[in-house]
Amino acid sequence: MRMMKSSQGFSLIELLVVLVILGLIAGLVVPNVFQRGEDAKVRAANAEIQRLSMAIDEFYLDSGRLPRDLRELVERPSNARNWNGPYVNSSNLTDPWDNPYQYRFPGQHRAFDLFSNGADGQPGGDGHNRPITNWE
Repeated sequence: MRMMKSSQGFSLIELLVVLVILGLIAGLVVPNVFQRGEDAKVRAANAEIQRLSMAIDEFYLDSGRLPRDLRELVERPSNARNWNGPYVNSSNLTDPWDNPYQYRFPGQHRAFDLFSNGADGQPGGDGHNRPITNWE
C-alpha cells in the first residue's frame, strides 16, 4: 500500500500572513530610519556652518578683511594679503542636500550671515526645511 506524501511547503494563507506582518513592521521601521537620516543631515549642516564660520574668522585674521564670498576660502583672491588658504575644501561649500551654503556680507544678523535653507532649499519652513544659521 502506498502512502500519500504530505505537501512540503507553506500554504498561501501562511505566506500572506507572513507578508502582512513584514509589511506592518516595515511600515513602522522605515519612516523612523528616514527620519534619522534627515536628523543627521541637519546636525551635519550645523557642524559645517560652525566650521565655515571658523574658516571665515581665520581668513579675517590672515587678510584683515572678511571674504566677499565663500569661494575666497578656497581660491586666493587677487587682492588678499597674507592669504594662507585654502581654509576649506570646495566640497565644504555645499550643504548635505547639495545646495550651496548662503553667505551674506555684510550680514543682517552678524558681521556675516552664513546659512543653509534646509532640506527643501527654500527660505523659511519648519522641521527639516527650516533654515540652519550661524546666528541662532
